[in-house]
Amino acid sequence: MRTSQRSNNALPPARGPHPVRLITLLTAVFVVAGISLLAHSDVAAQSGSEAPKTAANAPTGNAQHGKTLYVTDGCYECHGYAAQGGAGTGPKLGPNPIPYAAFSFQVRSPRDEMPPYTAKVLSDADMADIYAFVQSQPQPPKPDSVPLLK
Repeated sequence: MRTSQRSNNALPPARGPHPVRLITLLTAVFVVAGISLLAHSDVAAQSGSEAPKTAANAPTGNAQHGKTLYVTDGCYECHGYAAQGGAGTGPKLGPNPIPYAAFSFQVRSPRDEMPPYTAKVLSDADMADIYAFVQSQPQPPKPDSVPLLK
C-alpha cells in the first residue's frame, strides 16, 4: 500500500495533451510547413509569380488505379471506402485532402497507430494514384438538401 501511495505522489496529475504527442505533432507541423514553404519559394523563384494551389503541386495520378490500391492496401479499413474517416479510426482524407507534401510525409512517417508505408511497400507513383483517388471524392451534400434532415 505504501508503494502505491508513493507512486501516486511521484507524478503530478496529467492535464492537457500528452507532452510527447504535442511535441510530435508540432514537429510534424513544422516539418510539413517547411516542406511547403520550400516548395512555394522554389516555384515562385522559378516562375516569378506566386505558387499554384496545392492540388496543382501534387503529382499526376490515376484515380481509378488509386481506388484499387486504396482498397487492396487496406486504407479503407480505417479511413472508409470514400475516404470519409470514422469515429475512433482514421481521419477523413477527402474530399479536399491535405497538401500532397503533408500527405506523403504522413504515409511514409505516420504518427499514432497507422503503419508506415515505405517506398518498398508503396511506390511514389502508387501514392500519387491514391492521392488522386482521395482528391476525386465528391463533396458531401449540403444538410439543407437532405430531406430527412429538414
